[in-house]
Amino acid sequence: MLKVKLCAFSDEASSALEGQIAALKRNNIPYMEMRTVNGKNVTTLTLDEAKEIREIMDKNGLAVWSIGSPIGKSHIDDPFEKTEELLRHTCEIANVLDTNKIRMFSFFKAYEKRDEVISRLKKMVAIAKEYNVGLYHENEKDIYGDTAARVVDIMDNVPGLYHIYDPANYLQCGEKADDTQRIFAGKIDYYHVKDVIVESGSLVPAGVGDGKIGNILKTITSDKTFTLEPHLSIFEGYSLIDKTVMKHEYEFATADEAFDTAVKAMKGLLKDAGFEEVGDEFVK
Repeated sequence: MLKVKLCAFSDEASSALEGQIAALKRNNIPYMEMRTVNGKNVTTLTLDEAKEIREIMDKNGLAVWSIGSPIGKSHIDDPFEKTEELLRHTCEIANVLDTNKIRMFSFFKAYEKRDEVISRLKKMVAIAKEYNVGLYHENEKDIYGDTAARVVDIMDNVPGLYHIYDPANYLQCGEKADDTQRIFAGKIDYYHVKDVIVESGSLVPAGVGDGKIGNILKTITSDKTFTLEPHLSIFEGYSLIDKTVMKHEYEFATADEAFDTAVKAMKGLLKDAGFEEVGDEFVK
């Protein structure tokens, strides 16, 4: 039996924890990838704040799948001590929130400093291991690990680093979905669900764009978790971290409507791929 569980960046539905929980429960999604909550980036929470959030999540029968941190969305020339300090604090937050996963990146505009990137990533993996936490690298435009070739370089040279596949981010770097899905088949630890129309650059619900997310669902051979990161509307968490402009194909009256539309699209792709929703997971 093959199983898929859904997770979500629920700050795309609401900036408030209460609204995020409501969105997850409304859509029968058991996991949150925590990025911003109550107007704060997760990496800036105090341990007491994290403990309170954990208690509220527990009471609602929900869990934090991963910390959606911005670690590594910084310039390679910045002092590593700043990255280490942020990473250690985020690992402590992860321990409080009872997750062993932190999403991270491989430094802006670092193409000419490959050796420094690899060195830093190795140090970061070792630091996280002290806290029994794994680091999960996401491919992202403008960082070293943006194209398939550079992500493969990271995979081959940073033992212990895990990997997230974001189809839209690869498309925005000029990669083709068929190529990246072939290259990374069987090598991805979990997925982000974001789709884009290459010609226009507009973000759209899963299956509407060129990311061929349905193909992934039809070809996975082991249990996987997919985190919805639809970016179908502007939300506070994005503006706190990223300064680029998002283009949207559709307009929504509310953030909740955009979020629910994204979930519906993904669940439709799962059903098309032969999965049946049973409890809080999809099986076939």
